[in-house]
Amino acid sequence: MIAAFSVTPLGIGEDVGEAVAAAVKVVRASGLPNRTDAMFTSIEGEWDEVMPVIREAIDAVKAYSGRVSTVIKIDDRAGVTDGLTAKVVTVERHLAAGG
Repeated sequence: MIAAFSVTPLGIGEDVGEAVAAAVKVVRASGLPNRTDAMFTSIEGEWDEVMPVIREAIDAVKAYSGRVSTVIKIDDRAGVTDGLTAKVVTVERHLAAGG
């Protein structure tokens, strides 16, 4: 499965980079395939691997704020591995073909 998630501390102002970095550190330390962009961090693995990492990332942000907003989108598809890379490769292939 791939889970794309965003964890945002509430009530600490506009500069949330340090708190978000704490969450990303947790994800990177997990050893699971992951990717972070401006809006979401995506992580790939089995349900029982991914969900505890997300929980730990949320807890890392809670160290900065007592209130945290979390958005999670999950693509749970049996038999797919390396989906983080494969999905992007497919889109790039279509773009290169002019599609």
